[in-house]
Formats: sequence, structure tokens, C-alpha cells
Amino acid sequence: MRRALIFAVLLFLGFAVQAQQQADKTRLLLIVDCSNSMWDHWQSNAKIKVTQQVLLSFLDSVSRQHDVDVALRVFGHLNQHQFGTRLEVPFGEDNTYQLQSKIKTLVPQGGCTAAAALTDALSDFPAGGDTRNIILIVTDGMDDCDAEICDVARQVQLSGVVVQTFVLGIGEGAFNHADCAGTFLPVRHEEEYAKTLYDIFRLAGKTAPVVLRLLDGDGNLFETEHAVAFYDRRTGVSRLNTLYTVDQRLRPDTLLLDPLMTYDLTVFTHPPLRRETLQFGTGKVNRVDVTVNEGSLRVRYNGRRPQWQQPNVDVVVRHSGDRVAAQEIGETGQYLAGRYDVEVQTLPVTILRGVEVRGNAATELSVPMPGMLVLGKPKGITTGAIFKLNDGSVEFTTDLNSSTAGERLLLQPGQYEVVLHPQTATKYDKVQTKRFVIESSQTTKIQF
Repeated sequence: MRRALIFAVLLFLGFAVQAQQQADKTRLLLIVDCSNSMWDHWQSNAKIKVTQQVLLSFLDSVSRQHDVDVALRVFGHLNQHQFGTRLEVPFGEDNTYQLQSKIKTLVPQGGCTAAAALTDALSDFPAGGDTRNIILIVTDGMDDCDAEICDVARQVQLSGVVVQTFVLGIGEGAFNHADCAGTFLPVRHEEEYAKTLYDIFRLAGKTAPVVLRLLDGDGNLFETEHAVAFYDRRTGVSRLNTLYTVDQRLRPDTLLLDPLMTYDLTVFTHPPLRRETLQFGTGKVNRVDVTVNEGSLRVRYNGRRPQWQQPNVDVVVRHSGDRVAAQEIGETGQYLAGRYDVEVQTLPVTILRGVEVRGNAATELSVPMPGMLVLGKPKGITTGAIFKLNDGSVEFTTDLNSSTAGERLLLQPGQYEVVLHPQTATKYDKVQTKRFVIESSQTTKIQF
């Protein structure tokens, strides 16, 4: 095991140079589990004794790195009846002696309060400065940990204070508990302990170059911009939001992502495209190809242009019942190949079902140009509604404005009935109705 420790320390010396390329300083907060189960025997010694040996050797190497600061928070060590957590050694220059002294004297006494430790950890990092803040939780995960640790870990990631949280799970029991708190790295054997610790820092200081290529249905590279987002698959937190672009030589941008993280990718097409469980390595260019088979969709008015201003209405596009996007009539939108329901917000609403959009093709739809209803109402406050008549059935179209003496409404061509109810009327026979016809681009006047 001593050879593994020496090997890890020597290899770690290269980490600081890599980290400095991204930030002036790396701040590492160690959160150490001192719950009762850390006394359990693990191969050569108690888990806490093995942990102390590994961390002391590691801190000895870190003390020579000027761009790495370390702090120590411990939970479960205060006393047998208080399962609390405390920042034992804050960040600061030349605190290696304090860190090592405290680690030597750790005595597990309490239960698992990992969630509380992780919650308090955000206040442990000094504000300001160009730093890469990392949390490393060392735990065996054996005790009954707080159930809310998964929610706490998500809030830590959303805070933007911490770049990444790692969980070093020692022993067999760690694999069923704390893995939702961060990137989980299991340590099943003592000889893996120091090497796994090194692996965290070897990769934490690096980035993985990723080239995202969006291709059309024919395999050609997209030249237009698309919004994309990379999410931490474990927490669902967005880690990179950007625009897919290409340069003048049609080369996509190279993105820099965390090699220790598993990602889900969303391309914000209509509807969005999703790629799941993406992992990227260092030392090579990772390529992700996503086929975006899109076509265009436009809805326009059909008919003679009227004397009044041509109305602008929204067009809502749905896929499998879900709203995908909205555009105005006359505008062109891009959609993935497939079938859609198109709702044109005319009066009444015009619904076109099962509209097919094909890749690299234009789909053109039309609705009739509306007609104008000029409605004059009797004196006094009158409520009412308009219905469209469709072969014996009626379709509610709109309510009338009770505070106006007259209204102008743009309605789709067809037969209608207007129903008025004076406020003073107390009997059904006082309700007034009239039927009328709306023709495209024409004006129809109704006077009560």
C-alpha cells in the first residue's frame, strides 16, 4: 500500500499545472465521515485508520503546491449524542500542519449527517477569486444517512459555487447510499484507495474536448445555429448551455467538458432532440454526431386581401398532444420530420390534424381569409355569445363585450348565430338571436 501512496503522490504533482490553466487556484474541501461504522475493520485495519494514513500522505504532497488550497469539514465526531458537523480547518495558507494534526486525532463517535455537512459546505468557500472549487466526501456509507442528501447535492450544484462534488466510497457498504451526492468512485480494496484519490485530481484538472456535429437527413453539416445544453445525468443540472455554430470553413466549435461527468445532451429543435449517457475522455477529441432531420412549416391566409389590415394570429404546433412551438401566421418554422397538429388561433380556432413535415422539404398550409362582422347592439348593458353552425351542431366561438354598444370581429367564413341577453331581461323569451353568414374578405353588418 505504501508504494501505491508514493505513486499517487508523484503523479499528483502534474495536477496543479493542469488546474492552473483553468483557474488561478483550486480549492478542495475534504468532508470526512466519522460515523460509528468507520471503526469497522477493513482488510488490514479500521476504516478510519486507513483513511487517516491515506489523507496524511496526500496532504504532505499538496503542501508543496501553491495553487491548491485544502480545508477540512468532519461529521459524526462531536460526541455520541450529537450527530453534528463542523469546519475543523478552514481554507488558508500554510494550514497543512493544522490539517494533519486534526486528521490524526479524528475519533468516530456519531451517526451519518452527510446531508448537513454538504449543506454547510457552501459557506466554507471564500467568496471571490478565480478558483475551481471541489468537494470530496470520504465515506463508507454504512449508517442511515439523511434521506435528503440527494436534494442537498442538487442545490449545491445549482449554487454555482462548486464545480464538482466527488464521493470516495470505501468498503462494500458504500455502494448503496451516498452515490447520489456526487460523482461516485468506489474503493473496494485498500490498495485502490490512494490511486482512486489520485484519479480524482488527475482528471479534475483536465477537460475533455468535444466536437458536436449536427447533421441533416442527408448527412450534411448544419450551418445554422442551434441552442444546445449538456446536463449532469445524475443531478439533472445544466452544466453547459451554448449555441452550436460553425466557422467560415464549416468547422464546428470545440467544447470543453468535464471528463469525470456523465452527460445528457439536449438539442433545442422542435421538438427537442435528446442524447443520453455521454462520457468523454481526455487526450483525444470526442465527436458527437446528432442527426437533425428538419423541414419547414408555414401557414398563410388564402383568399383576396381585404380592405382592413390583414390580421396576425398565433399558430400553435403540437406533437403527440404536447405543445412544441408557436409562430405567427405567415411565418416559417423549422420542425423535425413527423406528424403534427396545427392550431391556428382564428375565430373559431382552425385545427389541422396529422400535418406531415418531411425532412429538407417545405410544408405549406392555408386557412381562409376571415370576414368582418360589424355588430350593433340594443341600448343598455347586453351580454351575449356567437356560435358557429356546422351541419346541425354548434361550435362556441366567442363571448361578446358587455360594456360596448358595438363590436367588430374577424370570423372565419361560415354560418353563425349571435345570442344577446339584455341585463334587464328576466325571462328566456327576452333573449334575442340572429343568424348570419360570413364570407371571406367581406363585411357583414348585423343591427339589433
